[in-house]
Amino acid sequence: MTSMIESYRFGSITIDGKKYTKDLIVFPERIQPDWWRKTGHLLTLEDIQEILDYRPRVLVIGTGVSGLMKVDDAVLEKLESMDIEYVIERSSKAVKEYNKVCDKRAVLALHLTC
Repeated sequence: MTSMIESYRFGSITIDGKKYTKDLIVFPERIQPDWWRKTGHLLTLEDIQEILDYRPRVLVIGTGVSGLMKVDDAVLEKLESMDIEYVIERSSKAVKEYNKVCDKRAVLALHLTC
C-alpha cells in the first residue's frame, strides 16, 4: 500500500490521515517514525542502511525547510553503485516529488524542520 503525503509544513506531515511531528522514512508498505540521524544534519550511509537493504527504485531525500541537512558523498556514491535513482530537495519540494513517484517502489527520507 503506497502512501501519499496529504500535507507538509515545518515540523509536521500528514500521511493517510495521521500526523507526524518527527523526521521519518516512508516505505511503500509502512512508515518508520522518529527517524534520527547519528550526526543530526548530515545524512550518512549508517542512517539509511534500512533503506539500502530495501533497495528502492527511487529514494527521495527531504533536507528540511531551509535545506540544512546535507547528504554525505558516500551516500550518493552508494546509491549510484546500487542503481538507485535519487532526488535531493528541500522538504516541501521533496514531498511533491515523492507524491509523483510513490508508485515506483520509492522511499522518502524526510527531515521535517530546519
